[in-house]
Amino acid sequence: MRKTRFIPAMLLCGLVACNNAGDKVAAGSDTTQLASHDSMSMSHMVDSSKMITPLPEVPAGAKVFFKNLKDGATVKSPVKIEMGIEGLKLDTAGAIVAGSGHHHLLVDAGDSIPAGQLVPKDEHHLHFGKAQTTTELVLSPGKHVLTLQFADGIHRSYGAVLAKTITVNVK
Repeated sequence: MRKTRFIPAMLLCGLVACNNAGDKVAAGSDTTQLASHDSMSMSHMVDSSKMITPLPEVPAGAKVFFKNLKDGATVKSPVKIEMGIEGLKLDTAGAIVAGSGHHHLLVDAGDSIPAGQLVPKDEHHLHFGKAQTTTELVLSPGKHVLTLQFADGIHRSYGAVLAKTITVNVK
């Protein structure tokens, strides 16, 4: 009995902790610090709880995109990033609402996160749980892979279907 009360309480704590990104995020800033404890707690809860709603379906034609960056672009740091979504509603982290979610940005961390898997929160996986659509990243000179990943209210990835990967060269 105690376990069933503990799971929703921890889920709420994890969501609040993941919903702290500001409008502007620099890689390595306080809002992107490793939150392994929160991620592990949420991962355990999603795997062990029968009360979690299934991942909502992705509407046909829905997509995410970088509004201001093109693949192969040469940019200066800090890099301004504008995130777009079509076919779904942008919403804050928290509730699981069909047809909605929020952005995550993967920095040098691959092309996408498998559907249904929680998006980690660390210096390579940035969360925008307040429904932000812009950020600035401080990136070192060289080539960087940026992936825009959309996820549901509890940070479960919608997978490759709602991900967009580009490469940028920082001067």
